[in-house]
Amino acid sequence: MEVRVYDSDLYRIGQIENQTSIIWTRKFFEAGKFEIHAPITPKNLKLFTEKNIVSIKGAKEAGVIEDIEKEESDVKNEITVKGRFLSSYCDRRVIKATVNYDNAKIESVMRELLTMCDEIPLVELGELHGFDPTISFQATYRNLQTVLNKIAKYGLIGYRFTPDFDKHKIVFDTMQGVDHSYAQNKNKRVLFTESYNNLKNAIYKYNNQALKTVAIVGGQGEGAARTIVTVGSGSGLDLREIFVDARDISPDGLTAAQYKAALYQRGEEALNDARVAESLESEVDPQTNFTYKEDYDLGDIVTVKKKAWGLYMHQRITEIQEVYEYGGGYVVPTLGDPLPETIDWGE
Repeated sequence: MEVRVYDSDLYRIGQIENQTSIIWTRKFFEAGKFEIHAPITPKNLKLFTEKNIVSIKGAKEAGVIEDIEKEESDVKNEITVKGRFLSSYCDRRVIKATVNYDNAKIESVMRELLTMCDEIPLVELGELHGFDPTISFQATYRNLQTVLNKIAKYGLIGYRFTPDFDKHKIVFDTMQGVDHSYAQNKNKRVLFTESYNNLKNAIYKYNNQALKTVAIVGGQGEGAARTIVTVGSGSGLDLREIFVDARDISPDGLTAAQYKAALYQRGEEALNDARVAESLESEVDPQTNFTYKEDYDLGDIVTVKKKAWGLYMHQRITEIQEVYEYGGGYVVPTLGDPLPETIDWGE
């Protein structure tokens, strides 16, 4: 697998020698990440430097080097670089104005938010696909990537920065994925199961610790005069409440109904972040039964059947880890919503 290196202006400056391991993790609702191990050589040391961009053959994404580790001992002489994909540039920007959206198409909102922030070098908008999901919300001085991740997950719309190395530009694009599950009959169906030999070393995870069923959202005002809206439902042990402080949402320029709608939307976002985490990971030969990137890809919905566990579900592929080492490679799709690295328990 070729590892090509570019400068921050997307001009190719070389290719890595004799890498021993590549872990290329693609994510649908946020920036992916990578990790590359290679021997320490003068050439590799020169190429593996901060801000340089790496890409592997056949990838739609590229990553920026953010973490460098060099190790020399009697048994090891290795440089390891890590980083995130180019959409992580959004983490460097803040929305510096108050934006209000009322039932606006999420795809258009994402594109507009990107253009409202300080310009990210080389980045331009790609094709507008016209996806239907809408959202109503207000944001002020919030991190651009945090907002994009939240509304992407809310509307089930993925996004990425795709490099064009020939034209030295980065294209912002959105995608929805294709339903290949057995719950439909329009598209080719994709099934992960033991009998197809594409469900080995499977790890199923279920966690409901972060689950909340009701969000109590507090807007502006004090005491009894504070605007409060309640989102969701539940009773008895099924009632799991969370309080959401939404004082940052201003009623200025909004009707009473629009203001409450913005608060309601904030509550829905909180509940969307506080769902049951259910996921399944499995090693897959990219050429066995179904061909990776042809029959299924990141963001697509597929079906999983594991009879011994009584497991049958239709889930979106939210993450795909490509692993290349020892002269071979395999992929590890993650279906569903994995448990976040940190749980936000609210205030």
